[in-house]
Amino acid sequence: MKLIHKNVDKGGQGTVVLIPEESEDMWHAYNLVAEGDSVRSTTIRKVQNETATGSSTSSRVRTTLTISVESIDFDTQACVLRLKGRNIVENQYVKMGAYHTLDLELNRKFELRKREWDTIALERIEMACDPTQSADVAAVVMQEGLAHVCLITPSMTLVRSKIEVNIPRKRKGNIQQHEKGLAKFYENVMQSILRHVNFDIVKCVILASPGFVRDQFFEYMFQQAVKLDIKLLLDNKGKFMLVHSSSGFKHSLKEVLQEPAVMTKISDTKAAGEVKVLEQFYTMLQCEPSKAFYGKKHVLRAAESMAIETLMISDNLFRCQDVNQRKEYVKLVENVRDAGGDVKIFSSMHISGEQLTQLTGIAAILRFPMPELEDSDSDDEKGAQDSESK
Repeated sequence: MKLIHKNVDKGGQGTVVLIPEESEDMWHAYNLVAEGDSVRSTTIRKVQNETATGSSTSSRVRTTLTISVESIDFDTQACVLRLKGRNIVENQYVKMGAYHTLDLELNRKFELRKREWDTIALERIEMACDPTQSADVAAVVMQEGLAHVCLITPSMTLVRSKIEVNIPRKRKGNIQQHEKGLAKFYENVMQSILRHVNFDIVKCVILASPGFVRDQFFEYMFQQAVKLDIKLLLDNKGKFMLVHSSSGFKHSLKEVLQEPAVMTKISDTKAAGEVKVLEQFYTMLQCEPSKAFYGKKHVLRAAESMAIETLMISDNLFRCQDVNQRKEYVKLVENVRDAGGDVKIFSSMHISGEQLTQLTGIAAILRFPMPELEDSDSDDEKGAQDSESK
């Protein structure tokens, strides 16, 4: 997604101008536009013209309309977002208040105005417009003296850094210069990984090279990590994967990504993380039910006690038509983050999101047991049974 213009004031009111560039962006647009927002974009309108003799002709004209959105329909197959609403800005072809359906398509600029931009909507724009936010996989293709540090998003590969170091050849009786050059090269690659790889988002780092360069670099990097106590590397050691490549040039990445082992590891990594959290929730529900709850009432009560370690929430809930309800969910997400909890927003288009929707779309793993929530549930049931018997 390309952000052309953004103007949001302190009160949260404002406008953004965006261009969706890939199919994933249309999904982001669907999650951004809500009923009551105003959207401005180019469209085709059928116009009736009456001649002097009284006969009428119709023609199709391209015009720019601003509508107040009343209904939203997302066609996942055609990747088109259809917005129906009334025209709110005077136009020579369309009367004020007349209904029109705007089709938002790929590479078509649109302007979105909201009375209030909340944190979830602003985060969604940041995520859609910053390619590194969706880069689940990092890769380092290297050979002696040359390395490329890349980030791989669902749609593109970004070269974040190219490292070139002149390494002297091994000479009889003078291996020292060669080893110095190699150490300098490995150090530069390690610093580049620390600078460009966001381990909170990246789930897998591929180290690829011909020969044993990757193994020697991996060994050097973790020796340094232990020596200098680089926690970021030590905590994420399991994310590194060593594979063969024909060279250290960027084009070698293609053969690396086609390796079956790599494909298995990186397939839908964001979703794989969501599945893992959901599995943890189900396990907790069986083993320690007082630390796992789902449903709005229980989760809100747990949030009040600052008990939530991980909040799972479906993006479906932020698309509800009731503005106050959306505000309630946004406030919940902000409160959990402020209390140091982790928030996972699940995509309802993925299997893990569908599973979460079956659990009311909201669930939480708690830091400490809250058996009183279970008790309140049984009290509610008992009260309902008493009122039925009366």
